[in-house]
Amino acid sequence: MTTLFRQPTIFQPFPQLIAAESTRHGGISEPPYQSLNLGKSTGDRPENVAENRRRFCAALGFETTQLAWSKQVHGVEIRLVTAPGGAEGFDALVSAELGVVLAVSVADCTPILIYDAKHKAVAAVHAGWRGTAGAIVGKTLLRMAEQFGTSGMDCFAYVGTCIDECSFEVGDEVAEAFDPAFKRWDPAKQKFFVDLKKANAAQLLEFGVPAAQMEISAYSTVLHNADYFSHRNEKGVTGRMMAAIGMQ
Repeated sequence: MTTLFRQPTIFQPFPQLIAAESTRHGGISEPPYQSLNLGKSTGDRPENVAENRRRFCAALGFETTQLAWSKQVHGVEIRLVTAPGGAEGFDALVSAELGVVLAVSVADCTPILIYDAKHKAVAAVHAGWRGTAGAIVGKTLLRMAEQFGTSGMDCFAYVGTCIDECSFEVGDEVAEAFDPAFKRWDPAKQKFFVDLKKANAAQLLEFGVPAAQMEISAYSTVLHNADYFSHRNEKGVTGRMMAAIGMQ
């Protein structure tokens, strides 16, 4: 695979929608950030990250000046975006502005993209284990309901590429934060394994998003590390992918 991004098929019926998650291919960054590192908070050269971001956005048909993002803190705060640009302290972004593209960065955490087709509103969510356990997806949907009148039946959602259950071995502190439905005890390893995709998908279902209007990535940052960055697999020294959504 050499493509810069994958586009969720769930959003294909909506040509006005920009929605994609980047891969690690098609950029100019040197190892260990090879090659399409989109993360500003890495040890990569800023000019490389800037060019990589330009390439990713251009391939999707928009300018980097249209991006809205936040410095993520593994919390559950949600930012209502009314214009492009950055912020700090938010792990989810919601907007109904045309021409603004919401972006979250990931390298094992789960990206979730949501489109309310009735009210023409979008959300981009960064859910690590803390955000997932703190129900950030459910809280984002409630914020969309308050702000835009969103209901589950009108939503289409993508649960993106992240660390997979068979690779996400966790300690007791993390395991205790999850419902039994989303964790598995491995007697041989004497450890729990957590399923972030399943836990985040459950929050979409709970809000009323039909299963037929959801897509879950078949890929794993660990098992498919040649195509995606993995913070865990690469011992903390790696690039970042971006998941982005917006309306033309």
